[in-house]
This record gives sequence, C-alpha cells and structure tokens, in this order.
Amino acid sequence: MVDSAGKGFRGEKGIEILLALAASVSVLVTIGIVVSLFSETAGFFKEVSVKEFFTETRWTPLFTPAHYGIAPLVAGTMLVTVIAMIVAAPLGLASAIYLSEYAPDGVRRLIKPVLEILAGIPTIVYGYFALTFVTPIIRAILPQTNVFNALSAGIVMGIMLIPMISSLSEDAMTAVPNSLREAAYALGATKLEVAYKVVIPAAISGIVASFILAISRAIGETMIVALAAGSTPKLTFNPLDSIQTMTAFIAQVMLGDAPFGSIEYKSVYAVAGVLFVVTLSLNLIGTWIVRRYKEVY
Repeated sequence: MVDSAGKGFRGEKGIEILLALAASVSVLVTIGIVVSLFSETAGFFKEVSVKEFFTETRWTPLFTPAHYGIAPLVAGTMLVTVIAMIVAAPLGLASAIYLSEYAPDGVRRLIKPVLEILAGIPTIVYGYFALTFVTPIIRAILPQTNVFNALSAGIVMGIMLIPMISSLSEDAMTAVPNSLREAAYALGATKLEVAYKVVIPAAISGIVASFILAISRAIGETMIVALAAGSTPKLTFNPLDSIQTMTAFIAQVMLGDAPFGSIEYKSVYAVAGVLFVVTLSLNLIGTWIVRRYKEVY
C-alpha cells in the first residue's frame, strides 16, 4: 500500500512538472519574441528619431528620400479595422441573438458549424474574394474606386470576423441562466425584450470581449489587406483609396525588398513594435472589461 501510494504521488508530481514545463515554453517563447522585437526596434531608433517616427506624415523607407512617419500605416490599419467592425459587429451580434434566443435546436446545430467553417477558410482566399468579386461590385456602383481599396478589404475582413463574434457572443448568451429569462417572461416581457433587456446586459462582458478580440484580429490581419487594399502608404481616410496597413508593409519588406540589417529592414521591427503595443493594449482592456462587468450566478 505504501509503495503504491508512493508511486502514485511520484507519478502525479512528474505530471505536474511536465505540465509546468509545457506552460513555461509559451512564456519563454513570448519573452524571446519581445526581446528580439524590441532589440531590433532600438537599433532603428538609433538612426531615426522617435519624434520623426510619430509625427512625420510620409512613410517611404524603401525610396529616396526616405521618410519614416508611421501615421499613414496606422491610419490605413484603423480605416480597414473600422470598416470591418461596422460589418462584423451588428451581423455577428444579430447571429448570436438568433442562435441563442430564437433558433430551434435543429437550426442551431446546422447554422453554427456553417458559421465556424467561415472561420476556417484561409485568409488568402478571402483576399482573392475581395479583389476579384467584391471590388468589381464596388467599382460598378462607385466608378471612382481604385482597384486596390480599403473598402473591399474591410468588408471582406468583416465577413471573416462574423463567426468569431457570433460564436463567442452566443456562448456568453447561452451561459445566462434560464431563470432570468423565465422571470422576465413571468413579468410579461416579449422574446425581443428578454433578449435586449435581460440576456444582452447579463452577457455584456463576453460580448464586449468578443468585439475586442475581433478588433485585435482585424488589426493583425495580413493577407486580405495585402491583396485587396494595395501597397500605398497614404494618410487618408477615404475608403475608396489604395492604402497600406502595418501588417501589409511588414509582409512586403519580408519578401526581400530590403537588405538584411539595413535601416529599411529595421523599420519592420519598429512597425511590429507598434503593432505589438496596440494589440497588447486591446487585450488588456478586454481583460479589464471582462473582470469589471462579469456577472457571477
């Protein structure tokens, strides 16, 4: 009995150590990414001033004369992200409300996997869809639209984000206890009133978290914007213009347009550092919102 108990204890301890090592790998990889990212970024800022980087309105590191103002890339990223969320937020939330409150079980079991299939489509396919299908439709309606434009990229990115918002929001709504719904029905509320005045407020932390995750996903998306939005770093908020996002610039340079170790090459790390700070900030905000407004039943 003693030997058996001792072996069981040692086995549990070994599994605990193994799992701790597995968890440590992700922490060490994250630390390695941060160190390599910001060490190269420091090399960039030895040659380009921080003031020029954040206040200059032109971004031409691959041309002569070179300008290193990140504002056009940030503006392009924000423009595409806003368009994507205008498409994804209402459609994703409406889908979640339907699946959670209205859809029969059979319909829910059919629609939810179909929505999740959308999330599994490679983003390069979405990029070609934006360029070859959505853009011609936009140009037929608005002839002044450029072949590469932020609008088609944003719309298709929004379509890509719908499953994420829908699935996460639906999970949050489903977790709301039925006793709250039944209490509202007992007071004479309609199904729509129950959805908007009981379920959504009770699941608001999960819904907001899904929105913030979708925004982070949109900011970090590469292939759709690289194919459909173009490679023109222009400080504009016109969705019909060609723009360039931070991720698209990184992809462009990493294809071999800049010599290794040059200032053009190091500019990639400076842009990636800004991208890292933005997405980290969004994740921290999302975590705070979830903790602040989480309802415990």
